[in-house]
Amino acid sequence: MSLAILNSRAQYGTDAPAVTIEVFLSGGLPAFTIVGMAETAVRESKDRVRGALLSSGFEFPQQRITVSLGPADMKKSGGRYDLAIALGILAARKQLPKEALNNVEVYGELSLNGDLRPVPAILPAVLNAQRAGRKVIVPKGNEVEASLACAEVYPATSLIEIVSHLTGRQLIEVVERTHPAGVDPTSNDLIDVRGQQHAKRALEIAAAGGHNLLFIGPPGTGKSMLARRLPGILPAMTNAEALETAAIDSILGMPIAMSGWRQRPFRSPHHTASAAALVGGGPGPRPGEISRAHNGVLFLDELPEFNRRALEVLREPLETGRINISRAGGQAEYPANFQLIAAMNPCPCGYLGDRFADCRCSGDRVAAYWRKISGPLLDRIDLHVEVLRPPTELLRAGENNGETSDSVRARVEKAWALQLRRSAINNARLCGKALDALCDMDEGCWTLLENAVQRFNLSARAHQRVLRVARTIADLVGDKKITPSHLAEALSLRCLDRQR
Repeated sequence: MSLAILNSRAQYGTDAPAVTIEVFLSGGLPAFTIVGMAETAVRESKDRVRGALLSSGFEFPQQRITVSLGPADMKKSGGRYDLAIALGILAARKQLPKEALNNVEVYGELSLNGDLRPVPAILPAVLNAQRAGRKVIVPKGNEVEASLACAEVYPATSLIEIVSHLTGRQLIEVVERTHPAGVDPTSNDLIDVRGQQHAKRALEIAAAGGHNLLFIGPPGTGKSMLARRLPGILPAMTNAEALETAAIDSILGMPIAMSGWRQRPFRSPHHTASAAALVGGGPGPRPGEISRAHNGVLFLDELPEFNRRALEVLREPLETGRINISRAGGQAEYPANFQLIAAMNPCPCGYLGDRFADCRCSGDRVAAYWRKISGPLLDRIDLHVEVLRPPTELLRAGENNGETSDSVRARVEKAWALQLRRSAINNARLCGKALDALCDMDEGCWTLLENAVQRFNLSARAHQRVLRVARTIADLVGDKKITPSHLAEALSLRCLDRQR
């Protein structure tokens, strides 16, 4: 009888809980058993492991093999345990020194010829291994992803190569940590937008405080063009934020972009996207678009054309910055701290209120169109801004006197730095006592706000959002106190309140 113990990790949401793999060889009729809530892909690993060992020139033991994946009450899925099981068998047969597996975590799916295939969700596992102070062995295909963490990473192409390394015959070179490039120069510059000074100002305020924004206007007025320029005026992500965002792509098994490493993500799903596509779901369950937009921007163009159920599921993550997905196959929590930018027409045909085109929609059609967006969802959007047709003379080449994204971003970065020093979060996330403490206003400001609340029938949530936007406007000019002009501008950027 012989026992070998190895370390690996499972994947639950963005977490990577430790898994202990025990391989026990004993007498009796030959058998290969895997226990520990192993799903189909894990149970099938015994055939892949047998083929890989034989193809690599090792003998497969004609004994009873029991593999225990602990903890026993946690589901294990995928082919990431293949390599650990194969090495455990070799160590139990004393073809590998057991001490070589101490303080090492092992990941990799085996092909029948002994080659290693990459596995998803390596980045969360390596980050947790680094915190535990362990070395990591990964497939060569996961080398770039694993190199983003600080852990001691050994990339390999085959089972034979790993055995040679662990026995000291031919060592694998440690992969150096990757330091990706910061931010790529953007081709979507704000100076390309002719006119639309009011909308540009709203975009700057939204960027400075992390506020959600809705553009409303006829087709072709530049709503989508403005929204796509938001990432260019947002501050670059920190390295920790970039790792959080990259971990989502790692879980999905998607390649991680090394260029523009600290560029904030911009996700723009089609309006036919389902609720599961937006928030996540399916087997696993897997993250959705709101998690892929974590630390960045989620742009919903043609907002009323989205399925209403799909829009309603955004309400909770807009408030909490996280999404909890519960399915029959399991539960997972993913980060979803995104900034929502939406665009819509004022009516189904798009020309309601347009001076240059006639609207063909009846009142009932317009009302039905707006009913596709619920009041609670609109209440979670800080800024509602009309985008009208720009004057014809501004469309001439050379007639644009606007600012570049770089100059706007400089002001936004100062406002961000001020907010983070003051309360460690953006103004859009302020609530409770923190919001009360920062809203230092005189009696005139409070009177103005109370009159607006009564006149426009603002909810308590809308009242707080007006205060947050006013605080951001004050931060952009470096004022410590909110003045009536800051408050008036914040109220002017909520056009839907005036139309009720």
